Amino acid sequence: MDTMMWFVLLTGIAILLQAGVLLAMYLVMRQSTARMEALAAEVKTKVLPTVEQFHEILVEVRPRLHVISENLEESTTALRTQIHRIDATVNDVVDRARLQVIRADELFSRTLDRVEQTTDMVHKTVISPVRQFSGLVQGITVGLEFLFGGRGRRNGGGREERRPVPQDEMFI
Repeated sequence: MDTMMWFVLLTGIAILLQAGVLLAMYLVMRQSTARMEALAAEVKTKVLPTVEQFHEILVEVRPRLHVISENLEESTTALRTQIHRIDATVNDVVDRARLQVIRADELFSRTLDRVEQTTDMVHKTVISPVRQFSGLVQGITVGLEFLFGGRGRRNGGGREERRPVPQDEMFI
């Protein structure tokens, strides 16, 4: 046999093999198509009624959802308005409280200033003259005791008794 025959024979076997593969693919595709058609029919019988029921429920619920949406929008608007009012009220209260604290601070400061002024005035008009007068009287008393009684008072034991003169009460 010559080589040409071998090539023709090999080519024929390759063509037959290809035809077999194509036939097998055709049969598998046919089975797959049948399964797909069965699955599509099952989807139509089971899923589509459910989808239609869902659509009917959605049609019924849609107006209710619209009402709920409108109510929610109105509630949000009312809540926002109330929050603005509360914010304004709180700001007003804080401002008033701040003013009252400032007024109380000013009142307290003025009161402390007046107490200090009054203390200074009492010190200048009462305490200083009393100290000066007390120092003058003590000076006169010591001077008179010195002139009339010697250097100081004597007690029964013969010792001299001196009265100390505090430094802050001395008249200068």
